Amino acid sequence: MTTSYAPRHWTSRFAFLMAAIGSAVGLGNVWRFPYLAGENGGGAFILIYALTTLAIALPILISEIMLGRMGRQSPINAMRALIAEHKTLRLWVLIGWGGTIGAFIVLSYYSVIGGWALKYIELALTGAFAGETNEIAAGQFSAFVENPYDLWIWQTLFLVLTVFIVAAGVTSGIERAVVLLMPLLFVLLAGMALYATTMPGFGDAMEFMFAFNLAKVKPDTVLAAIGQGFFSVSVSLGAMMTYGAYLDKEASIGRAAVMIAVADTMVALLAGIAIFPLVFTYGLEPSSGPGLTFITLPIAFGTIGNGILIGAVFFLLLSVAAVTSAISLLEPIVAWLEEGVKLSRKWLAPIVGAVAWVAGIGTVLSFNWWADFHPMAHFGVMEEMTIFDVLDFTTSNIIMPTVGLLMSLFAGWVLSGKVVAEALGDGVKAWFPLWRFALRYLAPLGVVSIFVANVLM
Repeated sequence: MTTSYAPRHWTSRFAFLMAAIGSAVGLGNVWRFPYLAGENGGGAFILIYALTTLAIALPILISEIMLGRMGRQSPINAMRALIAEHKTLRLWVLIGWGGTIGAFIVLSYYSVIGGWALKYIELALTGAFAGETNEIAAGQFSAFVENPYDLWIWQTLFLVLTVFIVAAGVTSGIERAVVLLMPLLFVLLAGMALYATTMPGFGDAMEFMFAFNLAKVKPDTVLAAIGQGFFSVSVSLGAMMTYGAYLDKEASIGRAAVMIAVADTMVALLAGIAIFPLVFTYGLEPSSGPGLTFITLPIAFGTIGNGILIGAVFFLLLSVAAVTSAISLLEPIVAWLEEGVKLSRKWLAPIVGAVAWVAGIGTVLSFNWWADFHPMAHFGVMEEMTIFDVLDFTTSNIIMPTVGLLMSLFAGWVLSGKVVAEALGDGVKAWFPLWRFALRYLAPLGVVSIFVANVLM
C-alpha cells in the first residue's frame, strides 16, 4: 500500500517511551491520585491500585500498543486493515472511531484546563499568590474562570503550543518535544518532592498518603482503584495505538507497557510527596481536582519562602504534563486525516486545532455565561451537568470503557493466540498465558464494573 504522507516512526525506543509516558501523565496524576490514596486507605489503596492496574489496565495497554504496531496506521485505518486481514466483522472499526472521537472531545475541553495551568505560571511569577487566604484564592480563581475572554486567550495559547509540536511531525515535532519535556517534568517534580521533605507537615502528609489503613477500604475503594488505573495509563483514546504504529517491530511491547505504567504511578506518588506536605504544613484542606491545584496550593505558595519560584515551577510542571497529553490527543486525528486527504500535517494540525478551539467554546462558557445551562436535562439524564460535565462524563464513563472493552475482546478473542504471540514478538512465552487470561477475562470484567458503577448506579 502506497501512502501520500511521509513515513512516521520513532528514531529510538526512548522517544516512544517518553511520548507514551507523556500521554499517560496528565492532570489526574497531580490532582486526583494522591488524594484518592489518602482518602481510601493510603498504602492499602496503593496496593489495590497496583494489583488492579496489573490485572486490568496493563493488559489493555499492551493490546492497544500491539494493535497499533500491527496496523501501522492511525487507529481507524489500522483497525480497517486488521479487519480485512483477519476477515472479521466491520463492527470492530468502532475501536478506531471511538478512540479518535473520544480523543477529539477530550482535547476540546482539556485545552481549556491546560490554559488554566499556563495562566497560573503568570500569576506565580508576578507574585499574585502573596498573602492569599482561602477566600482570596477562591475569589481569584472564580474571577478568572468567570471571564470567558481570559479563558479563550489561554486556551488559544495552549492549543497553539500543541498544534505547533504536532504540525512539525512525529520525529521533528513530537519526538523532540517529549524527549525534552518529559525529563524536565521528572527533574522539576523530583526537585519539588525533595524540597517538600524539609516542610514541617511532611510526616503528616506521608501518613495521609501511605499509612496502611484497611479500615478505609470499601467496595468503592476497589472501583476507584480500577477506574484510576484504567484512565491514568491513557488507554482507549487512540493515543497508545497511534504511538504503537510508529514503534519498531523488535521493541518489546510488554516491557514498554510495564515501564509506562510504573512511570505513570511514580509521577502520581511523587506529586503527592511534593504537594501534600505544603497542604499539611499550613493547615489547608486536602482536596481533589481543580480546588487543590488552583485554590489550595496558591495559598501555600504565597506563604512559603521562595514561593514565587516554587509556584512557577509547579505550574510549569503541570503545563508540561498537560501539553504532552494534549499532543497525544491531537496526533491520532491528524494522522488519520493525513492518510486520507492531500494535505500535509502542517495544514491539518492547525485545522484540527481550530475545530477543537471552536468545540471548546461550550467548555469555556460552562464556567460563566452558560453555568446554569444543562443540555441533557430535557432528556432526563445528567440533569445537573453543564456542557463540560457532559463531555467529561461521556468520554470517561461511556466512550473509554466501551473502547477498552471492545479492544480487550478483539485482541483477546477475535485474534488467535498464534497471531497475537507473533505480533508481540520474541520473549513473550513467560508471561503470555497470564496476560492473555487477564485480557480475556479480568480486563472486560473490570471495564464493565467501571461502566456499571459510574453510569448505571
